[in-house]
Amino acid sequence: MKFASFVGPAGVTAGIVRDGTVAPLRGGDAVDWTGQPIGLLAHIAAGADPVTTGVELPLESVELTAPIPAPRRNIICAGQNYADHVREFDQSGYANADRGIPEHPVVFTKATTTVIGPHDEIPLHADRTEALDYEGELAVIIGTGGTNIRAEDAMAHVWGYTIVNDVSARDLQHAHRQWFLGKSLDRSCPMGPVVVTADEFDWRDLLIETRVNGELRQHTKTTDLIFGVPELIAAISAGTTLLPGDIIATGTPSGVGVGFDPPRFLRAGDVIEITINGIGTLVNTVGAGS
Repeated sequence: MKFASFVGPAGVTAGIVRDGTVAPLRGGDAVDWTGQPIGLLAHIAAGADPVTTGVELPLESVELTAPIPAPRRNIICAGQNYADHVREFDQSGYANADRGIPEHPVVFTKATTTVIGPHDEIPLHADRTEALDYEGELAVIIGTGGTNIRAEDAMAHVWGYTIVNDVSARDLQHAHRQWFLGKSLDRSCPMGPVVVTADEFDWRDLLIETRVNGELRQHTKTTDLIFGVPELIAAISAGTTLLPGDIIATGTPSGVGVGFDPPRFLRAGDVIEITINGIGTLVNTVGAGS
């Protein structure tokens, strides 16, 4: 099943996506993503079916938001999780001391204020960075929380999957050594266009493609992940409780702007398209503002 969040007459609501339409959920199944997730996520985690209003709207007629437009916690991100990306980043001149293929997942977070939806504008932040970069990634949404989750049990905790663009300010990332500031500029985490529930989706052999102004930059399968979804969930939940609605970005493959010589960072007007088969395409444009 696919779900989308979109702007309706009463504000942001959620709906089931099928055959080019979105069917809004009945009021009792609405989602409050600004605090404790209720409604849709609770129903799905409990195995219940959400109920729609019976109306079906053309998907192209609605304004999509991020599937979880206001996460209650930071987006949890895995860095350096594709070997080719590790190599290109290590050779870029923007890497800090720790180099080479990691022995354990490299984990950081992006602030909740980074999240925007499909077709929303990414600010250039020219007053803060001269090295804004794109990163196409598969993201996992937790449906059932837990602590010390074993890798072999991890998939039972997954609600669904979506796409994120982990937009990064490489110069800030390098200057501050830890990555939070370089990863957390406002509106630097496009997400969407939909969520595909875990019961209808296999993360293990997906093609991730990123295009900038139509030029293919990233083209890699998730079979190349260093740490897969179960291993990431196990590592992140070790002594730290994962909660329903938590978002885990699984890392980006090679082909990012910093990997070129010279680097090909984003400019105002650039259009970034990230496609993952089974989910769709996340499209955003870089604006000139901050």
